[in-house]
Formats: sequence, structure tokens, C-alpha cells
Amino acid sequence: MTLDSVACIEDLRRLAHRRVPADVMGYYESGSYSEETLRANLRDLANIHIRQRVLAGADNRNLTQTILGQKAHLPFALAPVGMSGLAYRDGEIAAARAAEKAGVPYTLSTLSICSIEDVAAAVTQPFWFQLYFMKDRGFVADLIARARAAKCSALVLTVDLQVLGQRHRDIHSGLTVPPRLRLRTIANTLSKPAWIANVLMGKRKSFGNVQGRIAGTEGLASYRDWIGSQFDQALSWDDVAWVREQWPGKLIIKGVLDVDDARLAAKTGASAIVVSNHGGRQLDGAVSSISMLPRIADSVGSDIEILFDGGVRSGQDVFRALALGAKSCLIGRAYLYGLCAAGEAGVSKAIDIIAKELDVTMALAGVRTIDGITPSTLEA
Repeated sequence: MTLDSVACIEDLRRLAHRRVPADVMGYYESGSYSEETLRANLRDLANIHIRQRVLAGADNRNLTQTILGQKAHLPFALAPVGMSGLAYRDGEIAAARAAEKAGVPYTLSTLSICSIEDVAAAVTQPFWFQLYFMKDRGFVADLIARARAAKCSALVLTVDLQVLGQRHRDIHSGLTVPPRLRLRTIANTLSKPAWIANVLMGKRKSFGNVQGRIAGTEGLASYRDWIGSQFDQALSWDDVAWVREQWPGKLIIKGVLDVDDARLAAKTGASAIVVSNHGGRQLDGAVSSISMLPRIADSVGSDIEILFDGGVRSGQDVFRALALGAKSCLIGRAYLYGLCAAGEAGVSKAIDIIAKELDVTMALAGVRTIDGITPSTLEA
């Protein structure tokens, strides 16, 4: 299969598995514990049926949407994905460039391989920066200052990673966050020489946003140990207020899965929340993101902008989330498969696939604009 013959995100996934070592793919695809919530994200989206309409005059469709006050060509953004620079050389730069060409926002992870400055130098439009709140407040303040200097247009504060949910696949491979390389992983990696050569050509081989910023850290092992000690179990709403003091721009709170938490988030002055369970990688046994979206939208949708994250693999999934109250979506693993398969061209392919699927879905559902996607476009 070549990129030209790819028809759907699942095709990109197959190409990704051919190119990238199995343990690296396992890190990207794994959920926590028995992966119940990971599966629920996909299953519950698939169980929502779209209402087919005919003779509705759905020509001249418009897929543009306003996200955080900015016009986007499509109603979704690229989600933060940690260590995506291991998928392809300079992976974060490749994804950011593809997003810029498509006219959608890109979100850089704190745990990226390319740094904030690397990405800022490679694109012409502002991107979003995702922040993990760590115990070292000086480091957090420095990250925020660097995002400001890079003219990032939004800060995405992830609030559901105060402890790490155990991911069995990562324990077996050693590719935990941060990674612990083992003989099995090394042997597995050596089976993909083209991938090795590609990644070795990249700007960086470690965590770009941490490298050179922490005294006493040299090399991947020391970065690993430092990051592993930094997730803050005492994180509270007071810390969100502290972030607001440091960051005067648009703030998105990512990881909200409860109506009460959504109400509290709406009172913080944040611009938006992301209804998300971290892709099923944290609290296993939690409900799917899509099952909570309508309740949260009903509760705070008039007070704060709502984004959706969790299991989006198609344009139909985007349609479902928009119909249930999201203003836009975050796309994570779907574009990551494209990045693994073919770098920037693969990410562009993933965006194009989802956009075309959404366009056809709108036509067959009798909808011309994104605002026309409402609960009435779904089967009761």
C-alpha cells in the first residue's frame, strides 16, 4: 500500500505499523490497565447513528469554524501527542506544518522531541502549547514564558495527569513516560532500519522542552528520572489560578470529564475546556468522552467553549461530536498514524481524509454548515 492508495485512517494505521517499531506503536496506541476506557471511546462513538436525509438541498457546504475566536478551515485541531518526534524525524515540525497548510490549529506537547522554539522557527502561524503542571514551578513559569515568546495563540493546560495511569503495554516494552529502553525494545527497533535512519536525521533525540533547562540532567536517562518525579499530585484549582496569572492569553483546560468539574472550569476565566479522558490512558473504567459530552455541553455550553477529544478516527466521528455539543474536536492518534507512515505528507493525508469524510457526511445528512450539525441530525 502507498500513500496514494490510502482510503481511510485505518489504512494509515496499517502503514504506520509497517514502518515504526512495534513497541513505539504500542506506546502511541496503549491505554491504561485493561484498556476498557480506550475501547469505550471508539465503541460509543460508533454506536451513535447519523440521521440520513434526502432532497435537502445540501450543496455549497462550508466546513469552516471559529475556534477560540480564530477562523479555522475545518472544525478540528491537532491534539498534543508526547514524543511524536519518535514517529518521524522532526515529527512535531512536520505535524505543525501540515496543520498550517490545512488551516487548523496544532498543539505542541510539553513532552515533545522538538522544542517550542524549534516549531516556532518552522511555521509562520501561531500554534497552541500544551502544558503539564509540574512540581518545579520555576520550570513551569519558564515554559509559559517560552510559549509567550513564541507567540503561541493558546495554552492547553492538561489537568488529568497528576499521576500516571499504568499502561501494561509500556511496562512490557519499557517505553513508559519517560522511556526505559530494554533489550527487547532495542531488538524490536533494530528490525526497522529505515525508521532508525530517519529519526537519527532529526534535530533532537531527547525532550526538546527540557533539554538544557534543568541543572544536573544530561542525556535521556536523567531527563527521564527528572520528569518522572515531577507530576504533581497536589494539583488543584488554585494552581489553575496561578497559571492564569502567568498566562494572559487564551487558556484551554484539557481533561474535563465531569459536569461539576466543567462548572468549576467555567469559573476560572478559561476560554475553553476539552472533554477528554486522555485517550483512555489514565483512569481505566472511566466513561467514554462522548458519553459525557452532551451532559457537559448542556451544563456549561453557554458559558465556555467546548472541544471534544477521545476516539475520533473519521469525519463521521467529528460530525457526532459536533452534534452532541462540541464546537470543535481534537484529533490525536488519527494524525499520528499519518505522521508515522509518511511524515508531513502523512499528516496532510489524515487531515484530508477526515475533512472529506465530514463533507460527505454533511451532504448525506442534509447539512450545509458546521452550525447546522445539531442533535436533530442524529437518530434518537
